[in-house]
Amino acid sequence: MSLLLFALAGSIAQLVDGALGMGFGLLSSTLLLTLGASAALASTAVHMAEIFTTLASGASHWHAENIDKKVLLQLAIPGGIGAFLGAMFLSFIDLSAGKVFISTILLFLGFLLLYRNLFAAMSSNIVEIKNPRYFSYLGFTGGFVDASGGGGWGPIVTPTMMSTTSLEPRKIIGTVSAAEFIVAVSASVGFLININRIEMDWNVVAGLAIGGTLMAPIAAKIVTKLPRKQLAILVAIAIIAINGYRLLIS
Repeated sequence: MSLLLFALAGSIAQLVDGALGMGFGLLSSTLLLTLGASAALASTAVHMAEIFTTLASGASHWHAENIDKKVLLQLAIPGGIGAFLGAMFLSFIDLSAGKVFISTILLFLGFLLLYRNLFAAMSSNIVEIKNPRYFSYLGFTGGFVDASGGGGWGPIVTPTMMSTTSLEPRKIIGTVSAAEFIVAVSASVGFLININRIEMDWNVVAGLAIGGTLMAPIAAKIVTKLPRKQLAILVAIAIIAINGYRLLIS
């Protein structure tokens, strides 16, 4: 498959991620499945590319002091474990079942993204959860879904923390972004252990990484000019439509 085509997919996904603070994996996986990649290949490529993008993002947030170090560890370690197990799970289910599973997860996340931007602002926040293990449970769940579904760390963890904790929004975004590096590395290790089952195409990984890396500074500059809520709604509708169609024809 064409390196240029996947670089374009990575650029589009990074542009959206820059505007929303989430969505690189969600949109990249949807685009890769549409281009004919297997479920395991799509998630593997996305997480390997995210090693580079999340490292840069995490370093930037660390420099800007947007990270709560205690919460970072509580999220990242269980998130990494969940991501590794999610990668192992996706690697061992058959290809047809994998595409159905990942499309179902992406469809759900598309509806979640749509709901968050259409209705969440109208409702009051959930009561703050103070269970000391809460971040560990959230991190594990986010990591497993992210690896097995090709994306979802940001869409699941960030809005949930926004509505159930008293942390500053900038601390939440920075901490979740930094923890995602561990999630991406752990998922990649899980996929690489089963590399012989995945039929790896390194053009996909290189394309996403190059496109996402080149778009990152551009996205950072134009992010304030993009209509964030409207863009999120359009992206959610596209994800719902594409993955809904894939499930209908599977």
